[in-house]
Amino acid sequence: MGLFILNGFSLADTFGATAGLFFKLVSQAWIVKTLGFALLVGSVVLLIENSGGIGGFIHYVQKKHSIITSARASLLLAYFIGILIFVESSITSLIAGTVSRPLTDSYGVSRAKLAFVCDSTSAPVCSLLAINGWGALLLGLISTQILDGVLVADDIDILLRSIAYNFYAMAALVVTFLVVWFNIEIGPMKNAVVINDSSKNYGSGKIGHMVYPILLMILLVFLFLYITGSGNILKGSGSSSIFYTMIFTVVLSILYYKIDGVMSIKQGVFLSLRGIRKMIPIATILLFAFGIGEVTNELKTGLFLASFTSNILSPHYLAFIIFLLASVMSFSTGTSWGTFSIMTPIAIPMAVAMNAEVPLVMGAVISGGVFGDHCSPISDTTIISAMASECDVVEHVKTQLPYAVISGLAASVMFILFSYI
Repeated sequence: MGLFILNGFSLADTFGATAGLFFKLVSQAWIVKTLGFALLVGSVVLLIENSGGIGGFIHYVQKKHSIITSARASLLLAYFIGILIFVESSITSLIAGTVSRPLTDSYGVSRAKLAFVCDSTSAPVCSLLAINGWGALLLGLISTQILDGVLVADDIDILLRSIAYNFYAMAALVVTFLVVWFNIEIGPMKNAVVINDSSKNYGSGKIGHMVYPILLMILLVFLFLYITGSGNILKGSGSSSIFYTMIFTVVLSILYYKIDGVMSIKQGVFLSLRGIRKMIPIATILLFAFGIGEVTNELKTGLFLASFTSNILSPHYLAFIIFLLASVMSFSTGTSWGTFSIMTPIAIPMAVAMNAEVPLVMGAVISGGVFGDHCSPISDTTIISAMASECDVVEHVKTQLPYAVISGLAASVMFILFSYI
């Protein structure tokens, strides 16, 4: 429909533009690498499952040491993994879902609830602890405003103060913890499908068969961020890093399992290809999501919304309106980073012209980007969280939305309140 509008309502031109759009998408290295990451996730998960590593992990935390003994504890495991692994949102969701899913299944926790916990800790934590690509992007966007003469300030100081006003991320983490601790189920989550997998046999391998590949994954992300950033982790490429990480994790895991006598190289390669095939539908959804984002960007929806409201705002409501605009834009395009890139050069000049608090307005941009991305059915983190939890994407979006809206309302109140203060 977007291309139909852009091409003057001509069907012939729309079909041509559609082909051109997908050719353009698969010509972009970062998109190809992100799709490659999504496919290779299936390989890693299947290798770990067939090595018996998950069985070893379950035995260790449930029977040997009685660490995880309840549904709440199994979800708290996913929650704290999401907080501790803040290097990259996709990796965060993947590890939290893969590690916790067998345990949540055994305690009758719906996979929709696990997907919610994975999704609600990944992007919010990455945007708060910005010692990663998120921080690098935001710092670069703020620095551009200083170079353009809009701001006369220190970019790092502005970034740190903006993160302190990232109210949505803070609210999402608090709400998620309360939902887990008190087992709060509202809206569609009450009717989420529960797959009681307590009888599933994950084998009886060693805990190391699961832990070592996951530790390797975390270390490799840092390594490739360092390499792609030419010695600076903050300047590393997220898409390249996660793609190279998954390739090396698959290869080294197969070699490790071969040396440990778990499987042959041939079996490892066969399982990897089976895992890739399993992820093709998810990669296809991601590709279409990128396509929708590209079309929405060409329609300049975000710029229209921003210009539409710029002349009717009070400084007391600027941060709140910027938060709403960024939320709508991020939801529509499925990308928080794209939203940051569009909204920062709009929001900061508006804040300066209206004598509003720049870090507060920038915090609203970050919060809105994360909120919209969190709710969006075409967001890569939404799709990957559902994939890692083996939950249907549509079910994940429906069940997560009420909780995200509660966090969004809390953030809205905070932006209005702090604007007056």
